[in-house]
Amino acid sequence: MIEVRHLAKHFGPIVAVDDVSFSVARGEVLGFLGPNGAGKSTTMKMITGFLAPSAGTAIVCGADVTRDPIAVKSKIGYLPEGAPAYPDMTPSGFLDFIAHIRGFSGAEARKRVALAVERVAIGEVLLQPIDTLSKGFKRRVGIAQALLHDPEVLIMDEPTDGLDPNQKHEVRRLIAEMAPDKAIIISTHILEEVDAVCSRAMIIAHGRLLADGTPGALEAQSRRHNAVRLAVAPASEAAVAAALAQLPDVDAVDAVDDGEGHALMIIPRNGRSIIGARLPSDHHGKLTGSRDNTPCAASAQSSGGSWRATSRRRSPISSSSSSW
Repeated sequence: MIEVRHLAKHFGPIVAVDDVSFSVARGEVLGFLGPNGAGKSTTMKMITGFLAPSAGTAIVCGADVTRDPIAVKSKIGYLPEGAPAYPDMTPSGFLDFIAHIRGFSGAEARKRVALAVERVAIGEVLLQPIDTLSKGFKRRVGIAQALLHDPEVLIMDEPTDGLDPNQKHEVRRLIAEMAPDKAIIISTHILEEVDAVCSRAMIIAHGRLLADGTPGALEAQSRRHNAVRLAVAPASEAAVAAALAQLPDVDAVDAVDDGEGHALMIIPRNGRSIIGARLPSDHHGKLTGSRDNTPCAASAQSSGGSWRATSRRRSPISSSSSSW
């Protein structure tokens, strides 16, 4: 449903997007990941026809964005960065305006607005000026206008930005409900969001695509996938590191200082979990803990005392030098 062909965008000497190509099929939710300034928003703006590409094009539901941008926009629901809306309008007036812009009128327009209001739960602020709304409610008004015409393609730039945890959960649930019938692209900095709603993830930096695959496949590429962070007394560090390096499923033990303090990072062989691994005979005990989607605690007993470890899921992004 979306086919991006060699898109590029230059702002004078600055190359914001550099020869990007990919496709998104119906039923896919693509998570666009990358640091600020990577080119995510610029790519989205070119796909939706809000920015003219310097080179390349995008085909959306058979329409070429460089030749027929109006046809492309009719097929897309777009939530831009910041979710701009007329501040002196109420959500009710704004959504009615959008319905008419989209070609609806009368009972059909009212039906579309009512359904959008219900889906994003903004009924309580429907008659307040948009300028007086919280950031979260403004974002939800933006989502409502993107969904109002039930588009085949949905492109949302950080859809949960500014929402509280409950609102984020509801937006993610809504995306998951719509996914089977649409092609969806979202940009996000939240890795748990990719795990929660995306069937595929792409990493972009300096305007170029660096990786493309399922969230699990990308995560498994990291050297620190299933790594365990172990805090240990400095006096025991060398002995503990040597003992842990003897475990058959341990590939390496690195000393790290990652903002949480100095510690040992236990790198598993082939990304396998080492929780439950038994320590060598001269360091009695084993690493214990639970494995799930959240950081978990693991402990180990040795002849030198008690150690404390934190098991973390590591992604290619979190182990990179970029700070997001």
